[in-house]
This record gives sequence, structure tokens and C-alpha cells, in this order.
Amino acid sequence: MSGTKVFKRFFPSKRVVWSVSSVDLSDSFQRRWYIKQVLEHGGVEDIRFLIKEIGLKKIAEELDNLNLSPPIYKVWKILLENIDVKG
Repeated sequence: MSGTKVFKRFFPSKRVVWSVSSVDLSDSFQRRWYIKQVLEHGGVEDIRFLIKEIGLKKIAEELDNLNLSPPIYKVWKILLENIDVKG
């Protein structure tokens, strides 16, 4: 599996996800929802996990579809435009 990310079900931090006990990152709806939750409510460890499991490229691809609050969107848009998001 060269370069293909395998997503999985995991038990997220209650700081980011308080309505369910687990998230299935292989499900595109849940993955998009989890990205939004982390970008809006996550701490450093949540963001590290998100980048490790999903990757900056996927986060950048989803950013415009997440309906983030304007200040959060602006910060992430600037950040993702100014770093290497190839992988």
C-alpha cells in the first residue's frame, strides 16, 4: 500500500468529541466531522493525532467543506497555505 492511508476506528478525547464514544475514520462523514471538531476544539495532542492519522494534505482538501467559524477557518487556511501539505 504505497502512500495509501488506512483509517481506523478509535476513541477520541472527550475535549473534542463528547457525543459519541468512538469515531470511524474510514467513514468520510465521520472523518470530516472529526477534522472539524479537532480544528475548532482540539488541543495540541488532538491536533498531533489528527495530522498523524489523517495528514495535512487531507485536512487541507477538506478545509473549505467544514463550515468552520470564520476566525478558525482563517487561521487554518493561512497555516495550511504556508506549510508543505504534500503528505
